[in-house]
Amino acid sequence: MSIPRLKSYLSIFATVLVLGQAVAVQAVELPDFTQLVEQASPAVVNISTTQKLPDRKVNQQMPDLEGLPPMLREFFERGMPPQSRSPRGDRQREAQSLGSGFIISPDGYILTNNHVIADADEILVRLADRSELKAKLVGTDPRSDVALLKIEGKDLPVLKLGKSLDLKAGQWVVAIGSPFGFDHTVTQGIVSAVGRSLPNENYVPFIQTDVPINPGNSGGPLFNLAGEVVGINSQIYTRSGGFMGVSFAIPIDVALDVSNQLKSGGKVSRGWLGVVIQEVSKDLAESFGLDKPAGALVAQIQEDGPAAKGGLQVGDVILSMNSQAIVMSADLPHLVGALKAGSKANLEVIRDGKRKNVELTVGTIPEEGDEQSSLAKSSAERSSNRLGVAVAELTDEQKKTYDLKGGVIIKEVQDGPASQIGLQPGDVITHLNNQAIGSSKEFTDIAKALPKNRSVSMRVLRQGRASFITFKLAE
Repeated sequence: MSIPRLKSYLSIFATVLVLGQAVAVQAVELPDFTQLVEQASPAVVNISTTQKLPDRKVNQQMPDLEGLPPMLREFFERGMPPQSRSPRGDRQREAQSLGSGFIISPDGYILTNNHVIADADEILVRLADRSELKAKLVGTDPRSDVALLKIEGKDLPVLKLGKSLDLKAGQWVVAIGSPFGFDHTVTQGIVSAVGRSLPNENYVPFIQTDVPINPGNSGGPLFNLAGEVVGINSQIYTRSGGFMGVSFAIPIDVALDVSNQLKSGGKVSRGWLGVVIQEVSKDLAESFGLDKPAGALVAQIQEDGPAAKGGLQVGDVILSMNSQAIVMSADLPHLVGALKAGSKANLEVIRDGKRKNVELTVGTIPEEGDEQSSLAKSSAERSSNRLGVAVAELTDEQKKTYDLKGGVIIKEVQDGPASQIGLQPGDVITHLNNQAIGSSKEFTDIAKALPKNRSVSMRVLRQGRASFITFKLAE
């Protein structure tokens, strides 16, 4: 063999050796979940529920099969629903559900999701040794989707609880649960994001992961690599009905606070400001003189609520609370909800282009109330303006109904900017270009002086809910 060819073979061999070593090193770096699963599985439970539905006569319209030949009777019975085969005809129906949970104390306290046990008449817990026990519902909190159960027992296996605040995107996490009834199924993935807000879920800063979650996983634990519970698997985002790579877990810090309150008092108390907020868009940030979109814009303040008593005003942009930055508007409910009633909240706000501190006392979130009624009709006083709307003064009754000191109601939308930005008859305009409106004349005067080709904000009240919108007037 020639020397050049030998050198070539040696070079190839060295390259293969290096690649093999690199693959081996990479394989060593991948996590091994075996020990975690062995230690944690005994404390993960299967939860099944039964809900009794109203009795219903199910076979009143069924034919009388008595007297028919056995083969013919069997043929007809096969086509009937199971309930209708009863000779009594008033069998009670039952609805069943399936989920997961985990034991957090040796005497039998169990955490799970509220939606797993909602409206259940009977809750059955199956342990790792296949034994089944009836569970008592200690308390439930629909707002956070957390429920606390209790089974009779002592020296039960428990899970180690970690701190969800320490989680970072990219870390490995493991889920154990009962998808489709398959007990102690293990799935893994990484943390995709933390502090995630979901529509209609204002009080939970969810952990987003790509861990496969399916029906039956709900209520089960989410672990970090140290084998500590960092969350409760709660829901998925899907367009198909199945897992699509996006799942959400309730942080264990939130769940423990809820469970402690349920255990001690049977209900959960949350902080409350009494405001309606919205996101600060790029255009809104420009109109309020902000360098970048950030914070929570106060669009509405409830009369006699904590915010009103503390001096917060409509149009304030809340940048931080107790030195914690508000980057997205959804950050504020998470922070406020974690406070106890009576505690102090120091808010840094932008008002009229200037930074200002507002200190107020947090209240207790009330029970969900009725929405305000639709706007009443009033006599119209037309007003010509650059926006292309006809407006009228608010009546005293309307001001009282919507807790307003001023503003105008839109009676007609003509061709022009108002139509383009979606204003409708019945909308109430309370602020224009960061100025409060007291009358239709003030509205007209402010509209005449609006700048061109610059973002302008407008506060609009529609069906009792306020929001800020922005627009630009062309040359």
